[in-house]
Amino acid sequence: VQLQASGGGLVQAGGSLRLSCASPGIILSSSAMRWSRQAPGKQREFVASITPRGIAYYTDSVRGRFTISKDNAKNTVYLQMNSLKPEDTAVYYCNTDPPALPWARGTQVTVSS
Repeated sequence: VQLQASGGGLVQAGGSLRLSCASPGIILSSSAMRWSRQAPGKQREFVASITPRGIAYYTDSVRGRFTISKDNAKNTVYLQMNSLKPEDTAVYYCNTDPPALPWARGTQVTVSS
């Protein structure tokens, strides 16, 4: 199974982006998934997760601005990011929750001030 994150880009502060994570081979109705991010010079950190039943959890710094969701039929997990801040700049990754797969290539999000 190889996860593929996409949807990143360059956006001004206050803007929005929607990330997607194609998860072929993972049954989202029975697997929790998470988004993590890694900024330059920092460790990878938890951003958000969603349970098989659709319950979402967020790190404090993104709560109220980011929304994690999923489409079981499309085997895809999403991260809607609104009111982006420069400190959200990072490479964003998806994985199961807890992480059980190799970390695949993430998608770069750059927020300019």
